[in-house]
Order: sequence, then structure tokens, then C-alpha cells
Amino acid sequence: MSANVLNRTVKSALRLLRHLLADPRRIERTLGPGVLDRLTARVQASEADHAGELRLCIEAGLPLSYLRRGASARERALMMFSKLRVWDTEANTGVLIYLLLADHAIEVVADRGLNPHVTPAQWQAIVDAMRPALAAGRFEDGLGAAIDAVDALLRKHCPRVAGQTDRNELSDRPDLR
Repeated sequence: MSANVLNRTVKSALRLLRHLLADPRRIERTLGPGVLDRLTARVQASEADHAGELRLCIEAGLPLSYLRRGASARERALMMFSKLRVWDTEANTGVLIYLLLADHAIEVVADRGLNPHVTPAQWQAIVDAMRPALAAGRFEDGLGAAIDAVDALLRKHCPRVAGQTDRNELSDRPDLR
């Protein structure tokens, strides 16, 4: 067996173990006291000033079916975008911020209504800006910075029209899995 094959096998086994040991019931403890409430309030405040919809999803580890086929965090984020119906907003301006704790992976998925206004490089810049805080275990800082960055884009490209009320089409509370 070559060193490369052995290295990939060990990495794969370690990833499998990390995900199998990940416990969704420990997410709140991992994030810290009050973080979910503060993130919820931050999303609510953001959505008061634009017509977009923002959704957070924090997952402890991937389901076994994803692990068996070596699925990426991006693949799971796209599935959660669908499962959480972020795509189903009236103006197609939903944005999902996805955090996979077991892999320390982050993804931002935006609906098609934002494609003419925001480039993939801009979404990637938000992800890249989150990485240092998340790598250091400062989850609230990283997610807060992502909310603020998405908020700035939504304010620019989806401003709330005078007299328009917030329908709040998606839950503001982070989805934990």
C-alpha cells in the first residue's frame, strides 16, 4: 500500500470517527451559553432592514449516508438549503449560512434571486472571513461576522421598500442537527 493511499485511508477513518462521535445535543454547549439567542436576535435585526431571508444551520456531524459516499460539507449545505426551504421565499432571496462542526466547515448558499447581484467570489469571501474565528472556536464571532456580511449584501441588493412589512418567511432561530 502506498503512503498516499494509507494517508487517505487514515484521514477517511478519522473523519468517519469525528462525525460518528458528534452529538447534536452538545451543539449549544459547544457554542456557549446564550449564543443561539443572540444569533437569533441578530438575524431578526438584520431582516428588519432588507427584504431578504437569512437562515442559519449548525450541524454536529454528517449523517452516515453522506459519510459513506465521502460527501462534502457543500453537498450537505445544498441539501439543507432545500430541506429548510430557504429556496422557497417569495422573492427568491434566501441565504443559508451552514456550519458543520465535525469538519470545521462553513458554506454559504444563496437563492437564485441574488445571482444577478452577488458573485460566487463575494459569497466565498464571506466564508473565508469566517474561517479564522471558527478555527479558533469563536463560533459566535464567525457566525456573527457572516450574518453582518450577508446583511450588508441584502441591504444593498434587496432593500426593504417603504411601507413594506417583514413577512418573516423563515425561522430566525438557528436550525441545529
